Amino acid sequence: MGIKASDIIAEIEKSYPRSLAMSWDNPGLICGHYDKEINKVLIALDADNHTVDKALESDVDMILTHHPMIFGSVKQINDADFLGRKLLKLIENGICCYAMHTNFDIASEGMGDIVADKLGIALLNPLEKTYEQEGEKSLGIGFIGDLAEPMTVKDLSLLVKEKFNLSSAWFYDAGRTVKRIAVCPGSGKGMMDEVKVSGADVFITGDTGHHDGLDYIDAGISLIDAGHFGLEHIFADKMNNFLAARFPTLETALEVTDERQFI
Repeated sequence: MGIKASDIIAEIEKSYPRSLAMSWDNPGLICGHYDKEINKVLIALDADNHTVDKALESDVDMILTHHPMIFGSVKQINDADFLGRKLLKLIENGICCYAMHTNFDIASEGMGDIVADKLGIALLNPLEKTYEQEGEKSLGIGFIGDLAEPMTVKDLSLLVKEKFNLSSAWFYDAGRTVKRIAVCPGSGKGMMDEVKVSGADVFITGDTGHHDGLDYIDAGISLIDAGHFGLEHIFADKMNNFLAARFPTLETALEVTDERQFI
């Protein structure tokens, strides 16, 4: 008997339970049949048009993404808008689409742990705690940790750029060396209160702007913006290895493209 979508989903949700996801999130089987036989999975950050078209061209049975294709309510599915067209392509071609978003961010061995490991950081606590139970590790969005040795913000920015193979990373320097860091992979916009409480010298995240940088400097905290894509593209390699360990006969492909262009 072949591997079914439900088999893959069950394995994923053992390690990354949907119950950990934030209330506003929408992880799970976005479209498709649970009993669909899966021979090939395409792993991507987003189910954008490029990813969906590649799935069609490559005879993929399932797309596994970090960001859900659907967040809010969908009242109609037709070809009058871009979301409807994508959903119709997947449904008409029998392709499942499954997303694992904040449950992947929050779970042990998820986004935060992978980022910390790449940067060689000793984890202390989540930046925003979302799950606490006596006798168990606290879980949440992002993390607070300590560098092995203090360094300048510029050197830390270069380390982030190197470890995550980025074209660029920009920073605002509050004027002191840094040791304690706060990290929120993806978008950390609106997390200044949590960063201040953490006692961090620097905040590493994405989706911030000029005024955010100035606000952090005024608060005495440096800011490194690696982009939303910058820290999260590690999802694809992690899940590729995850599936390979549990389903050795399953074929996988990765589609990890930063749509931003630099000149």
